[in-house]
Amino acid sequence: MQISPGKTKVGWIGTGIMGSAMAGHLVKAGYRMRVHNRTRAKAQPLLDAGAEWAEEPSACAEDADVVFTIVGFPADVEQVHLGAGGVIQSVRDGAIIVDMTTSAPTLARKLARAYAQKGAVALDAPVSGGDVGAREGRLAIMVGGDAEAFEAVRPMLELMGRNIAHMGPAGAGQHTKMCNQILIAGTMIGVCESLLYAAKAGLDAGAVIDIIGAGAAGCWSINNLGPRIVARDFAPGFIVEHFIKDMGIALAEAKAMGLSLPGLKLVERLYRDLADAGGGRDGTQALMKVLEKERD
Repeated sequence: MQISPGKTKVGWIGTGIMGSAMAGHLVKAGYRMRVHNRTRAKAQPLLDAGAEWAEEPSACAEDADVVFTIVGFPADVEQVHLGAGGVIQSVRDGAIIVDMTTSAPTLARKLARAYAQKGAVALDAPVSGGDVGAREGRLAIMVGGDAEAFEAVRPMLELMGRNIAHMGPAGAGQHTKMCNQILIAGTMIGVCESLLYAAKAGLDAGAVIDIIGAGAAGCWSINNLGPRIVARDFAPGFIVEHFIKDMGIALAEAKAMGLSLPGLKLVERLYRDLADAGGGRDGTQALMKVLEKERD
């Protein structure tokens, strides 16, 4: 398939914190887009920029060369693609389906099989980089599925991300994202405990971030989310509810492989405590609120 802004028809489903910005890069580049979201108001910026509205997912796929989805949970992915009014009902032969939701590897393989029966190709292409990365077009995009289809849509992915890699067959993108989420989970508890220690020691937390963020402890979380924690800014770049979902997927996949991940189990429990306390729609940096209440 030849990808061209002037010719390639795009369907886009999911205009949340990240999806809206990601789709916006394609519209700005000149791609003709039909968009669907459960709440139409969240798609309004894209409609204002020239995208067309679709009443249901299947309408997004009508005549589309490429259909992107980025929704919330695996159940949402399955409904959008395989349920009533789903993409698969109207997908055309030769189309490429790119699911950018962080979802289960087993579901990615199921979608690949289902679309193959329709003459289409499904890629799993979860992303990392949060709201800032989505807005600035510098996400990391890890892709599983057919290598030829990946190369075909690469020009579109390059509008959304800077670090893009084909990781293997269907499901490999999702497995790679699980590696990413496991690392972030461990890093987030380290960031919060480090800043909690700094506060208890009477240090200037901002100054601490400046010095340790430039050394061996430097990482995206301390340098980007650390200042938000210090400012008590818990607005979401990536919401707690979705992170709990991701950790649950990783734990389930690990169990299926006979692998124990005790660190991930601890962080998942703490995030569930945060959600139970009303923080499910906060950003992941809100883990600090739970740790502040922990007692030795």
